[in-house]
Amino acid sequence: MPTRGVVYVHSTPLAVCSHVEWAIARVLAAPVNLQWTAQPVDPGARRAECGWSGSPGTGAELAAALRQWPMIRFEVTEDPSPGLDGERFMHVPGRGLFRATVGAAGDIQLGEDRLRSIMAGARAPEALAHALDKALGTAWDAELEPYRHAGDGAPVTLLTQVG
Repeated sequence: MPTRGVVYVHSTPLAVCSHVEWAIARVLAAPVNLQWTAQPVDPGARRAECGWSGSPGTGAELAAALRQWPMIRFEVTEDPSPGLDGERFMHVPGRGLFRATVGAAGDIQLGEDRLRSIMAGARAPEALAHALDKALGTAWDAELEPYRHAGDGAPVTLLTQVG
């Protein structure tokens, strides 16, 4: 059963735009021609968004393909599909890739075992807060937020994975 998601390239150097398109095209096995716009938060950089549909796991493949260029800021989402949780990947230069499980509403979900491990390892309230922030990707969200707002109203390209 196919699923869908979105690739948000929040910021990339102009010279890397074609490489980003090729990476996405390789994963989806379909031609990709994104609508690049200026990224006001990062002068000289470009941004683009594309919705995609494909088999479960495509989001992880897209994130792996895009992380080849460590200077790119991006997010990849994959919606939940029957029997499978959704996923969200965030990449920030210097911070690396963050992956989380997401529910139907797009919220990051932490499993019982993960929460128990965090609680067992946190000896003080500050340590618990820090561990939860890390598990929720708070630092990635904080760094990407200005780039997300800069993209409000930008064009979105729709792509479909070739079977």
